[in-house]
Amino acid sequence: STENIVSGKSWKAAPSPITFSSAYGGEDYDANREQTGWNKPAFNDASWRQALVVNSSAVLRSQITDPIKIMEKFTPKKTAKVSDSAYVFDLGQNASGIPAITVSGKKGDTIKIITGELLNPNGTVTQRNIGGPFYFQYILRSDISETWQPRFSYGGFRYLQVEGAVPVGEANPHKLPLINAVMGLHTRNSAAGVGEFSCSNNLCNKTNTLIDWAIKSNLQSVLTDCPHREKLGWLEQVHLMGSSIRYTYEVVNLFKKNVNDMMLAQTDDGLIPEIAPEYVKFDFGGNTMFRDSPEWGSNGIILPWYLYLWYGEKNLLSESYPMMVRYINYLQAKAPDHILSQGLGDWYDLGPKPPGVSQLTPMGVTGTVIYYYDLTILHNIAIILGKAKDAARFNNLALQVKDAFNKKFYNDTTKQYSNGSQTANAMAVYMNLVEPANKDAVIQNIIKNLRANNNVLTAGDIGYRYLLRVLEDAGRSDVIFDMNSRSDVPGYGYQLETGATALTESWQALPTVSNNHLMLGHIMEWFYSGLAGIRQNDEDVAFKKIIIRPEPVGDISAAKASYLSPYGTILSSWKKQYNSFILEVTVPTNTTARVFLPATPSSKITEGNTTLQNRIDVKLNGFDKGRAMVEVGSGSYTFTIQN
Repeated sequence: STENIVSGKSWKAAPSPITFSSAYGGEDYDANREQTGWNKPAFNDASWRQALVVNSSAVLRSQITDPIKIMEKFTPKKTAKVSDSAYVFDLGQNASGIPAITVSGKKGDTIKIITGELLNPNGTVTQRNIGGPFYFQYILRSDISETWQPRFSYGGFRYLQVEGAVPVGEANPHKLPLINAVMGLHTRNSAAGVGEFSCSNNLCNKTNTLIDWAIKSNLQSVLTDCPHREKLGWLEQVHLMGSSIRYTYEVVNLFKKNVNDMMLAQTDDGLIPEIAPEYVKFDFGGNTMFRDSPEWGSNGIILPWYLYLWYGEKNLLSESYPMMVRYINYLQAKAPDHILSQGLGDWYDLGPKPPGVSQLTPMGVTGTVIYYYDLTILHNIAIILGKAKDAARFNNLALQVKDAFNKKFYNDTTKQYSNGSQTANAMAVYMNLVEPANKDAVIQNIIKNLRANNNVLTAGDIGYRYLLRVLEDAGRSDVIFDMNSRSDVPGYGYQLETGATALTESWQALPTVSNNHLMLGHIMEWFYSGLAGIRQNDEDVAFKKIIIRPEPVGDISAAKASYLSPYGTILSSWKKQYNSFILEVTVPTNTTARVFLPATPSSKITEGNTTLQNRIDVKLNGFDKGRAMVEVGSGSYTFTIQN
């Protein structure tokens, strides 16, 4: 049977034990206000008042994303006394969530729980880097053991400072309530996992886990930047971190919601603000740098395109097309000379000053490159949707932007863009702004500059993903490994050395900013697409035509990754063994794969126990740049290469 339960004048209300709740303040609970059995059929509600009926023109939409759930539980690894009435519990992991506490004391006793990522020098919890005051408060109702956890407010924390109570077994001169148990409950969007990665390099594995915790902590009802200070849906991280997230979690519905959020947030003049939903407008006296940055707003064009490529979401292209056109018209109006210079640029790059607005890449570079990228994407979308006139317009405008960009920023003598930053050169290559005759020279300059600076990364939030993409596409994953296999300079290894358990907001793991942040985790994409080698053919969608091209680099002797694609599980697992390279591959039903094996014509290549010469199901398609190209259909294969 079906029944509609509709609120109205017959509904009744009464004060709740939850006396305060805020996403940015915490939650207070007075257990003395509890009404036993209030949610049972036989409850007597005679003292309850009629609920206030409120009229609204808002349109309610059903939630399409996975619900927020408790996904993991953490018990304290360490406990430290900071005063006679306060103890700090170290849960060992910085994560999004809520505390849970079991206490016993007297009716009316009050217990306060302060959460934080970091500690002060005296061992107490600090909220300097996440904003405060943020805490949870519980008032006991009896002298028996009580267990409580907040319902409507969550935060990001590793440490719980419990005040007004003492752990069982500790000295208790003031007869305070006893803490019987403390836990941290990790809450997040319950999207299923679809990918796994591991390799023989411990730093790579730890880096993967570091990034994964930032992803999990910021998978909520929106993709938040951090689980504490802001909890806002900053848009640049969605398209830049999107591939890393899609390799690991089933987020198609969450990403589709993000597209809808952008459509609702778009302004009358076509601007897609930097956060969606636009919970707050960052407009400081007319300075719109935190509201109008093309690298952020362009998620409105880039994300629907990526969802089409990744999942085959063609309907989404049609639904969001009007938003895309309005936004590109907005950008065009902001760029009379075809150069876009507003916004934040390569946010949080590594320069001589504290991180923030782009330091190493001049304004105008990243914004214009993204603008050009938008136009090329819209050209493709318009063709798919049968809008030939629009496609021609976008193509013509893209050519004008490309010409203006190269005239302003390309130095034909040095074969570099702007001042030669990692971001400027890499983004120009990735978005195909570089003329084909100059492409190799620009890539070589990227590598030369990195090698000359001891493989130190400097690209920030906007540029780093494209630096990795360009190096991987150029077959230089060895450079990626060298950049990220160290702990002595700011980067992933450096963050781990400082004790971080989730990806931090800054490369330097600064204690003054967020220590659980979604941006900058772009290397996770390379773990799957480069090191393990799982990619899709650029000319197809939804991983129907698969590329398996592992990159055995550095001291890594084995790597394994799997991804549950729309067609089924793709597996790539390789290891070096004596003078052999062994690669296991699984190709889903109704798909094909092109497998690139590290081999030359003189190598002995077998699949199973047979050579490839007489195989019908495994076709050797020649050799190129030290690799054998093999075409296979669905099934599982084990390739062995002996050199």
